[in-house]
Amino acid sequence: MSLTAIPPGATLGVMGGGQLGRMFVHAAQQMGYFTAVLDPDEASPAGRVSHHHIRTAYLDPQGLDQLAQVAAAITTEFENVPAPALAALAQRRPVAPGADAVAIAQDRAQEKAHFGRCGVACAPYALIESAQQLADVPPDLLPGILKTSRLGYDGKGQQRVKTREELARAWEATGQVACVLEKMLPLAAECSVLVARGADGAMVHLPAQLNQHRDGILAVTEVFEGNLPPERAKQAIDATKSIAQGLDYVGVLCVEFFVLADGALVVNEMAPRPHNSGHWSMDGSDVSQFDLQVRTLAGLPLVQPRQHSPAIMLNLLGDLWLRHGDVEVTPPWDQVLALPGTHLHLYGKLRAPRGRKMGHLNITGASIEAVRATALQACALLGIEPF
Repeated sequence: MSLTAIPPGATLGVMGGGQLGRMFVHAAQQMGYFTAVLDPDEASPAGRVSHHHIRTAYLDPQGLDQLAQVAAAITTEFENVPAPALAALAQRRPVAPGADAVAIAQDRAQEKAHFGRCGVACAPYALIESAQQLADVPPDLLPGILKTSRLGYDGKGQQRVKTREELARAWEATGQVACVLEKMLPLAAECSVLVARGADGAMVHLPAQLNQHRDGILAVTEVFEGNLPPERAKQAIDATKSIAQGLDYVGVLCVEFFVLADGALVVNEMAPRPHNSGHWSMDGSDVSQFDLQVRTLAGLPLVQPRQHSPAIMLNLLGDLWLRHGDVEVTPPWDQVLALPGTHLHLYGKLRAPRGRKMGHLNITGASIEAVRATALQACALLGIEPF
């Protein structure tokens, strides 16, 4: 990727039109860039707010050609954009992150091998691609979680198994696609770290983020000094930087970790893009994860973000619109926004199915006690399970 900075006034492109693309587009436009989105959905959240919306499939040659013509540099907003499309674009324009890094993140087996090369521990696991590998699974990996190697996110493509019989049935249910079986470990907490790395190798990071998941989907993120033991937070940040360095990564990278009951830290997975757990930075930091994405793509200087307020992020799913049955009812945003330090971010989606990410609510304040109290009030108003 070129080290030459792309000044505001140019056009920045993004593959994918979801909410992460929308927030990238807003950050880029705030800095004076024009934007182009490639996404086949005419109602895509990012496409609806961008200067250009190229409505083609991700591997469509004409669409890729159009994006390369209009955009000075191109990023991605979700990890399942076909890596060959990024490779094709990279022949004509700077692309960050690169196709090789995205391809590794798309395959759990490759991802875990990369973690190992970087000296970052993950849960014990076995690769299952054949009946023989299924038969050879060590007994101490059970109970475990069977995960498809590709196309899994938000808990999809994952099955908990306790016995060899359950494991065999679960693998059969996947269609016998390539899978990874991970040993279930006693968890004390989940956390994540976001880093931004420029083409010149400069790297900055956001603070370690304490996360809670429900049904495999991130529900709550808390970011404040002391949310994790300092030595554990530093270990997670150092590990994330090592993973990014090992990929020669350019862009924003999120790495998720498990904190075990004995205090040990193991890596779970990485996302080659901004991440739900970093949304708090839009209101709790002087530089957000989307600002960092723009800077890494445009070759602008990276400055270490400064968190200025304790922050909690609540994920807003479509269920909140369906609390009274299957008819969508708008949640009481007026009551929520009457609470101090609340910042509402809705993604412009036209329908609110259950489980769909519709937006997030950031809460900031002078102390974590005040922020948590306000967040719990918001949960009560919205019908979100308290934390």
